[in-house]
Amino acid sequence: MHKLPQRTIGWVSAGAVVVANMVGTGAFTTLGLQLQHLHNTWVILSLWIFGGIIALFGAVSYAELGARMPRSGGEYYFLSRIYHPMAGYLSGWVSLTVGFTASIALSAMAMGAYLSNIAGMDARWIALTVIVAVSAMHSVHLRQSSRFQNIFTLLKLALMVFLIAACIGYPPQNGALNWNGAWLPEMGSAHYAVALVFVVYAYSGWNAAAYITGEVRQPARNLPRALIGGTLLVAVLYVLLQFGFLYQAGKEALDGKIEVAQIAAQSLFGASGAKWVSVFIGLLLVSSISAMVWVGPRVSRAMAEDYPVWHFLARDNKHGVPVNAIWFQAAVSVFLLLSGSFEQVLIYSGFVLHLSTTAAVAGVLILRRKDRAAPPFSGPFYPWGQIIFLLFSVWMLGFLLYDKPRESMLGMLNLAIGAVSYWWNKRYALPPVRKNKKRQ
Repeated sequence: MHKLPQRTIGWVSAGAVVVANMVGTGAFTTLGLQLQHLHNTWVILSLWIFGGIIALFGAVSYAELGARMPRSGGEYYFLSRIYHPMAGYLSGWVSLTVGFTASIALSAMAMGAYLSNIAGMDARWIALTVIVAVSAMHSVHLRQSSRFQNIFTLLKLALMVFLIAACIGYPPQNGALNWNGAWLPEMGSAHYAVALVFVVYAYSGWNAAAYITGEVRQPARNLPRALIGGTLLVAVLYVLLQFGFLYQAGKEALDGKIEVAQIAAQSLFGASGAKWVSVFIGLLLVSSISAMVWVGPRVSRAMAEDYPVWHFLARDNKHGVPVNAIWFQAAVSVFLLLSGSFEQVLIYSGFVLHLSTTAAVAGVLILRRKDRAAPPFSGPFYPWGQIIFLLFSVWMLGFLLYDKPRESMLGMLNLAIGAVSYWWNKRYALPPVRKNKKRQ
């Protein structure tokens, strides 16, 4: 018998999930690529400011959706209720097949690459060990998951604050700041558009707490705190971090490079110090992996309760933890890790995942028109926040379809396979035994 989820998670732990999902390798790697074509510091910082604003509008929208529909599952549950069960199923299908599993595998491999030389181990063995160990840790109890996530997220934030303080506080030898260049032509260029797309990817994860809504205490109060507070914190840190890198390291050293954190650290601490900063960056990826291992199975479990083909994933342990879904996700992540074929899958999954978030934010406008009563949480900026988010999303999806047609069409193919799975499930599969009809 499935147990009701235990609402033991406060807004701090839920906010830690948001921060951990958002802060990944993007903040430490994309600046060098931006400097290849953009030179004005105001222009580069504006990328991270605009990316933060878009993420904040999305977080506000999800806070309202989660307060209205306080069940775990994120877009799967939102789209099922707002549009049609098939829309939710397709969103959950993408999350189940590549949305979390590929991201876990990629983060684990990045961690292995950072630590392999120090540990003297093969990078993939390190990655595999981390996936299995973190999955095991999340298979016991929600309180244990919460403590683990909070600790590693605090370590991640401590490293970011340390890097920001060191980069800004230490006199640079040859910084890359340039306040006097022509900013308007750069902001109107195609290079700015490409850079903004990747910055938005670096901000992805602002919706993470919505996947564990069913385990959050007083979701109408705590979910908005977690989503909005976590997103604001990351946005401020991102802008300061990019400024610190530009202030400390020279443009020639950063231009075209992805290891910008190591370059800035080498300018500060020398070669040996940069090596240890690389180790710390590798370790901070544990927080990202942990957050995805935690929230991903909540989507799988929500699907499993509604669709019989996935019913085996609905089993919880005595503490309400979806152990089958956790280990299924771990198995798929390990497969992608060992196959080495998931990079393109990750690129095309970004297209269809953003389709889901776009539909969810549009759902706020639909629900407000259907139900005139005041929602449990009424987000600020309505309706302009949603409109700006949707306009940007349509532009970005169109840009990806034009610039990356192969990956975008592969994403649509993934949706088509999911549609076949949905049709087969409804047509031939036996209905699941609903032992907990009032699950929230």
